[in-house]
Parts: sequence; C-alpha cells; structure tokens
Amino acid sequence: MKIKSVKFIKSAQSIKDSIDPNFNEVAFMGRSNVGKSSFLNSLTNQKIAKTSSTPGKTKLINFFEVIYENDAKTIFVDLPGFGYAKVSKKEQGNWQKNLNDFIANRFNIKLFVQLRDARHPNLEIDNQVYEYLNFIKKADQQILTIFTKSDKLKQNELAKLKKEYPESIFVSNLKKRGIKEANDKIYSTLFGDF
Repeated sequence: MKIKSVKFIKSAQSIKDSIDPNFNEVAFMGRSNVGKSSFLNSLTNQKIAKTSSTPGKTKLINFFEVIYENDAKTIFVDLPGFGYAKVSKKEQGNWQKNLNDFIANRFNIKLFVQLRDARHPNLEIDNQVYEYLNFIKKADQQILTIFTKSDKLKQNELAKLKKEYPESIFVSNLKKRGIKEANDKIYSTLFGDF
C-alpha cells in the first residue's frame, strides 16, 4: 500500500508536549549516523527528515501524519538518534530521560522500528536498545529491525547477516532496495494484510 501524503505536525521535547495520541504510531529509532533520516525520506518518497553528515541532527521528537492510498492514517514518530551526537553530557542526559519516558509510556505506539547499520550489526548499544524495547513493550506492540546500508556489504556477508537475523529487513537508501518491503511490513503490522 503506497503512501499518498505526509504532513509534518509538530516537534516535541518530551511526552508532555507531544500531540494527542489519536492514532496508531510507528516510532523510528536508531543510533546517530545509521541513516534514519535518509530511510524516512526513502520510505515516504519525500524529504521529510533533514539529512546531514553531522550525526545527531534530530534533537526533538518529530510527528508526521501519514495517509496511505486507501486513506488509512497513522503517525510516524522520528525519535532523536542515540550515540555520539556532539552535545553536552547534560543535554544527552535530558534527551535520554525524555526518550525513555516517551518510549515506555506512549501507549499508542504499535510498532518500534529499530534501524541498525548492516556493516556493524552487533554493536552493544543496538543490542541494549533492542533488549530495552523487548523489556518495556506491551502485548500489542511489535519491534521491527531494519538494517540500513546493506549495499555496502559483499553478497556473502549479506547472506550471513540475513541468516543471523531472518525476521529483519535489509535496505539500501542509495539503491532504493528493501524500501517497498519495509513499507509493506509497516502497513500490514498496523492495518493487517492488503
């Protein structure tokens, strides 16, 4: 099911100033420099997220209204990247608290999309985030792992990774590979098969 339109709604610093939870939400998260903004732009087929060579560009929780061809509506939530953004320790601490609070208490998130770099598939920080999501997720919430930059791997490396993570989706923003599969999986998780 193709996305018909995407509209930016607002940015928030925490769950307190977030939009009212009226629709099912998809939360996109990943380490700084994983290619989250590029992936969101590829997924929606428009430039909704700022891309930059400087990691940690997304500093707020950004909400986008997404409408599919059949008028089904959801909210995409672009979360700040975690990892090595160039900000003070205090600011990082505030982000972390707000992010944890949002993830744990935003009950209308139906799908957590965790982006991981295919070239570094087993980073401790990514494993910790995955474990945390599994720990806090409710019965009606799911986690989808998407590996970005899969075009940077050799065929045998990619085959090995696919075997290790059979439930994951492998995308290349550059070559637009895996984007339709990711979109279909997000849609079917929210609305059932089409």
